[in-house]
Amino acid sequence: MLLSCQSPLCCLKGRRDKVWQRWVRGGLLALCVVLACFLTYLLVTNSTMVPTPTAAAPGSMDTADATISQFTFTQTKGDTVQWQVQAQEARLFERDSRAMLQVVAVTLFGQQGKELTVTGDEGTLNTETKNFVLANRSEPLVIHTESGYVIYTNHLAWTDQTREIRTEDRVRIVGHGLEVTGRGLLGHLDREEFEVLEDVHVDLASAS
Repeated sequence: MLLSCQSPLCCLKGRRDKVWQRWVRGGLLALCVVLACFLTYLLVTNSTMVPTPTAAAPGSMDTADATISQFTFTQTKGDTVQWQVQAQEARLFERDSRAMLQVVAVTLFGQQGKELTVTGDEGTLNTETKNFVLANRSEPLVIHTESGYVIYTNHLAWTDQTREIRTEDRVRIVGHGLEVTGRGLLGHLDREEFEVLEDVHVDLASAS
């Protein structure tokens, strides 16, 4: 036997079910709209927060004012040459008075003439203060002094005002039957003195 819902109670229940379904569908639709707006807000906010690329900083390899092959810079005092820097290539940056050097050879002159020579893979010369630094990418710098010593270190800085060379890195000095190792080096070119600053060890050099 088939039963039909014709009573007012059954009809009222059916209407409530339909109203509830409409509310559920409406709620889901509203939730979707809110989520879509939130995602759109996140996308817009993130896109505006991403920093725009800035111009390369002065002195970077891409913003050189000039590039010079076979570069030579000579510092003189009167008629006397104090030091000379030669590089296979130099990139000049006028704004910060800097030259970035590749494949560098430096000669420093003391009171008795040529005092020290060193070559490096790269260096930076301040064309205003006349200070410069040298470094190698892998092997240590090799510094030859006219007094017969050879100095090995990873980094070397020249201060023109005081005419001193300095490094804070490990150093090794070989010459005249001695081998000196330590950390840090200070060289006074005019006094022709070189001082290892810390953790100094002195040994007899092995015969070559």
